[in-house]
Amino acid sequence: MNYFMTEIDSAGTVAVDDTILVKGYETKAGSHILDGFVPLFSSDAVERLLKAGFTLRGKTHTGEFGLDLAGETSYHGVCQKTDGTLSTAAAEAVASGTVKQALCVDMNGAPRRGAALSGVDFLKPTYGTVSRYGIIPTACSGEQVGVCAADAEGVKELLSAIAGHDAKDGTSLPSEKYEYATDKDIAGMKIALVKELYDAAEESVKAAIDAYAAKLQKAGATVEEISLPDVKAYATAWQIMLSAETCNNISRYDGVKFGYRTPTYKDIDELYVNSRTEGMGFTAKMNVLYGSFVLSKNQYMICYDKSLRIRRLASEKMKEVFASFDAVLCPAMSFASVGEYDLAETFERTEKELLFTTIPNLTGIPAMVTGGVQLWTAAFGESTLLSIAGAVERSAD
Repeated sequence: MNYFMTEIDSAGTVAVDDTILVKGYETKAGSHILDGFVPLFSSDAVERLLKAGFTLRGKTHTGEFGLDLAGETSYHGVCQKTDGTLSTAAAEAVASGTVKQALCVDMNGAPRRGAALSGVDFLKPTYGTVSRYGIIPTACSGEQVGVCAADAEGVKELLSAIAGHDAKDGTSLPSEKYEYATDKDIAGMKIALVKELYDAAEESVKAAIDAYAAKLQKAGATVEEISLPDVKAYATAWQIMLSAETCNNISRYDGVKFGYRTPTYKDIDELYVNSRTEGMGFTAKMNVLYGSFVLSKNQYMICYDKSLRIRRLASEKMKEVFASFDAVLCPAMSFASVGEYDLAETFERTEKELLFTTIPNLTGIPAMVTGGVQLWTAAFGESTLLSIAGAVERSAD
């Protein structure tokens, strides 16, 4: 199976998804509108991993601008598992052993869903700990470069290499280096199980959560159910903000400076309209239209401004949760597998699945998928997530 839009080195051990710039190699973010775009520099994360001695295998296919469930909207190639179901190319490349690790941009949870579908680990770190310089921007206030690997040790290894302050990124936090651990004692840890998210999942997903909770309890942790009654409001707020930011960010793709240009136009207006119409897929267009609507004069205060306030409330709520608990346990998505479907449904389907992935993107806290389940913790608590995942993985050896 071909996971790569572009292969760089057949001996390489790390993949990067196609929203991350690698100097001299075409970068399309899964979209026809960026055909032919070759960056003149690499992202900070890529520069750091190369400096640390890692080698790149290639750039994996990704859904258009990362806006879908698990890569299914890519103009350049969809990743199907051996059973015919879908997953992200990066997660499948790791699961198959084609690469040891992968870098992916998490903006709406797609890399986390891919990790759950393929049975590997993915960690979205605290917002600002890994530079966003050199990624194709979509929803800047919530997107973050994360690491996919077969286990917690693999995640730790690569995350340690790429995390740290970058003066080129205005959202980068000041710490020059971050230390991560996979061996913190999880005995005595308190884990919160979110009732609303558990109840919204299919029975097979609930079974996976129950099994993981049992492993945590066997390791000495306690699992206690909590309620987040406003989680649907948080998901709605992030969809509004995501679409608004996407609308602003991809408006730069007009067929003039770089990327796809329509061969049929009479004037500048037709050049813009035809290039965008032909170059962007349905889901990208839906996000642009929705984003334009929520940013309009009559809707800005009702939609976008209110979403900013909800973000603050969500952050305060999570601080309250982590004052009593070490981590949160919940599904990564409502389903255990995803097959082919009518892509006209992607916007609606992805919006529903944001229920499970929104809070880490909205508030900037770290989130990890491991063993098919999702874990969250407080900002800068990556070692807690890695240690929980590591303890469960070691118990299975």
